[in-house]
Amino acid sequence: MGTQQPSTPRKRWPNLMPLFVGLVVVAEIAFLGRLDVVKNVATVHHWASTFHFPSTSVALEDSFASVSSSSHGAVEDDGGEYSRCEDWLEREDAIRYSRDFTTYPIIVSGAENQDWSTCSVGCKFGSVAKRVPDATFNLPQQPSTAVVHRSMESSKYYIENNINVARRRGYNILMTTSLSSDVPALEMLEKLGIKIDSYGVCHQNRDGKVDKVEALKHYKFSFAFENSNEEDYVTEKFFQSLVAGAIPVVVGAPNIQDFAPSPGSVLHIKELDDVESVAKTMKFLATNPDAYNKSVSWKYDGPSDAFKALVDMAAVHSSCRLCIFLATKIREKEEMALQFQKRPCKCTTGSGTVYHLYVRERGRFHMESIFLRSGRLTLRELESAVLSKFQSVNHTPLWKKERPESLRGDNLKIYRIYPVGLTQRQALYSFRFDTDADLGKHVESNPCAKFEVIFV
Repeated sequence: MGTQQPSTPRKRWPNLMPLFVGLVVVAEIAFLGRLDVVKNVATVHHWASTFHFPSTSVALEDSFASVSSSSHGAVEDDGGEYSRCEDWLEREDAIRYSRDFTTYPIIVSGAENQDWSTCSVGCKFGSVAKRVPDATFNLPQQPSTAVVHRSMESSKYYIENNINVARRRGYNILMTTSLSSDVPALEMLEKLGIKIDSYGVCHQNRDGKVDKVEALKHYKFSFAFENSNEEDYVTEKFFQSLVAGAIPVVVGAPNIQDFAPSPGSVLHIKELDDVESVAKTMKFLATNPDAYNKSVSWKYDGPSDAFKALVDMAAVHSSCRLCIFLATKIREKEEMALQFQKRPCKCTTGSGTVYHLYVRERGRFHMESIFLRSGRLTLRELESAVLSKFQSVNHTPLWKKERPESLRGDNLKIYRIYPVGLTQRQALYSFRFDTDADLGKHVESNPCAKFEVIFV
């Protein structure tokens, strides 16, 4: 539903439409893959501790003879000291994990059998003979199996989606949204002179047997009214408006501007008191082509990096993201063992200290090694080291094939670097190292610290 466009011709930029058609099949984008991890670390550690690993020895490689037995190593001061430190750390910090996820993939039961062969970690959904599943969508289960609750629906109408209720019912991992309430607005808009065509059962005055996106292409505005007003609860109503090229008029997520492709591209009715001002803005934009085109300028100039970072998350299916999460937690639990705690993770020379860090692209499981020196332990140097590493291995971002050619770019561009283990909301919007000192404290307190990087 929405207000119909006048006959004034409007510029189109069709090149970016595949971005939304291909990636914003948006049941996934409403943070279905958001794992409620940070709030429940203790719970995750409980079930991770009971996973069964095939028996394989765990051993650290022998250290260089030239390195002392101190807790972080020491190398004589010479011209190649930093290089020698990096070489030594690469060897000394090498880990042989008990479980090879290629041979023993993550198993998630309670869902249709499927082998996610394109996932960056071994990932199978369904039952596997003689294998205890790592996770399941069913209750109850034995302690060694994590229980997952996955839903896109609002907890307003599905009480089991309430986080506290889900926890009480025994779910370890949540892939869902938050709490909220409804906000009505259609009749008020009509009384203020906004002509509304409705193709749905709500307020229907048009034949609903149409292709939704094709129908929306004839309108300057499209109403995206969600059935709940809760953070991150954004469904296909919103994204289909963008696909069609209309301006979404939203009643729903209070943080809807986080999902906007550019500033001013979304009109948000936060409260009933906002209806009059939004109606006034709609009337102004409908009769002023220059102002309207500015609101949809993202179609000409391209969407913001923040929007691309959000949409690109859908390049990795939520089922694969679940397997990566489970495998990561299994590895983290194993790294708490004494053998792994003995890794040096840093090497002191006559001129300073070299820190061994790890980084992976969001949506991948494999980690790459990077090194930072104590005199250059800064946010800028971290970004430079990450970029240099991925460029050296000719890295191709996961979303590369999904985007239209006009948005792929030729060079890697970093949008965000953050510690492994954050939720997507934290990674995209709330987490920041405020200063170089904050980064330094994190690296010192988290030996062999792990990071994820988002490329746009």
